[in-house]
Amino acid sequence: MKEITKRSECPISFSLEFLGDKWTLLIIRDIVLNGKNTFGDFLQSAEGIATNILTNRLKMLEEEGFIMKYPVAGRARIGYCLTEKGVTIIPIVIEMALWGASQIKSDLKKEFATALRKDKVGVIKQLTSKQTQIYRLHKSEAESRGL
Repeated sequence: MKEITKRSECPISFSLEFLGDKWTLLIIRDIVLNGKNTFGDFLQSAEGIATNILTNRLKMLEEEGFIMKYPVAGRARIGYCLTEKGVTIIPIVIEMALWGASQIKSDLKKEFATALRKDKVGVIKQLTSKQTQIYRLHKSEAESRGL
């Protein structure tokens, strides 16, 4: 498992130690922007993450308090959602999406890109609010089931 080490007091260095791995950010992207929440959902992403890497990153994100497991209603599956700590990464993901979309022909949905250009702060607040609600909805059930 990737252990997060602090090589210096530099906040950029620490951020890169945690967020510098592409799979970590793509999992968070899939939760926030693509509504994915199960292991199988993440495996369907275009980038083709290997199951062992996905398992590792989900475990690391959970141990660091950025995501939480919860039981998926009506199924014998586990879902993942951002925690309140995880929600703090949303602005970073949005900025990266905007920068990337300005550099390449991207698959960012036109309506979403337009909304971001018009009111980036509002979109970030909306995404943050939605993910916070999802977390609160599943938190008590996950705790009662020992997840």
